[in-house]
Amino acid sequence: MKLIHRKLHQVLENNMFKGKAIILVGARQVSKSTLFKQILSDKKDILELNCDDPEVRSLLQDANLNTVRLIVGNKKIVMIDEAQRVKGIGLTLKLITDNMPDVQLLVSGSSSFLLQGQLNEPLTGRKFEYHLYPFSTQELYNEGGLLQIKQNLESRLIYGSYPDVINHSDNPRDILINLSGSYMYQDLLSMEGIRKPAIIEKLLVALALQVGSEVSYNEVARTIGTDSKTVEKYIDLLEKCYIVFKLSALSRNLRSELKKGKKIFFYDNGIRNSILQNFSPIHLRDDVGALWENFIISERIKYNHYNNLHCNTYFWRTVEQQEIDYIEERDGKFELFEMKWNPKKGKTTIPSSFKTAYGECDYTVVTPENYFNYLI
Repeated sequence: MKLIHRKLHQVLENNMFKGKAIILVGARQVSKSTLFKQILSDKKDILELNCDDPEVRSLLQDANLNTVRLIVGNKKIVMIDEAQRVKGIGLTLKLITDNMPDVQLLVSGSSSFLLQGQLNEPLTGRKFEYHLYPFSTQELYNEGGLLQIKQNLESRLIYGSYPDVINHSDNPRDILINLSGSYMYQDLLSMEGIRKPAIIEKLLVALALQVGSEVSYNEVARTIGTDSKTVEKYIDLLEKCYIVFKLSALSRNLRSELKKGKKIFFYDNGIRNSILQNFSPIHLRDDVGALWENFIISERIKYNHYNNLHCNTYFWRTVEQQEIDYIEERDGKFELFEMKWNPKKGKTTIPSSFKTAYGECDYTVVTPENYFNYLI
């Protein structure tokens, strides 16, 4: 198995023993616990607690200070995996951070709607929080260099970059089919009020088919046989499981701009293709434009997060069908990106109405020949 260095590794190392818990969130199987174990490989006095274990959950749930002291003992580092499975975990972690300043907490969780909801209030000012994604282009470049990145591009468009997929490239289909099943969102299915896994599966298929296009909750609801409020609720939960993310439409200056438009992308191309059961090679596909757009935008999300580049993200479209695929707004300035798998097809200039409304902006046409310049 390849040991690929994660961008967050040094960041987490640098924040050890600064009096705050280190929280690592992200989808299942992105190697959160593996990253923690790499950081701890040369350290001593470690207590590892996996909350998949019912006994561990029982000990940590609603624990008082005396119980917490007995659990921690003389350990200097406490690693808690799958923390979202413990009711009231935030208060237990607060007890440790407030009363054991010499103890470093490392906490991982796979579902933000459970984990962050329990952590934000109890651990306000007491935590560093980071999001771990499937491998990024930058991480894979640092490991294998530019030639390998370019050679593996089509494979990543089809199979994505989950650690298991990268480390077992001889058998990506079975890995992805297992990942994209209910395992990926089993925390969601365990929530009170979520009783229709078939609707979630239909919704995921509908979203996978609409990557790169605007999504209407009403239209999706009609397609899968439910109502728009259910669609909105389930999309929000899928976001919180780190399966999909939304881009909103930029709308400020023109009456003809779409005001409430939204696009929905997958954090990983392999998951998207697995949901559709379509692993056909690039030259046989009619959705390569959508794959390219999904890949580049999800990789820019990773790049910005790992490099601490904060920005607002949008797409832009008018009722006359003028559009820009992806926009980043940073410090009041816009940077525009157009995704072209085949740059010879279609327009590659800024729409004149956008220039009129927002002025001159940096504009990039992202192609297979230049994409790595914006991801590494």
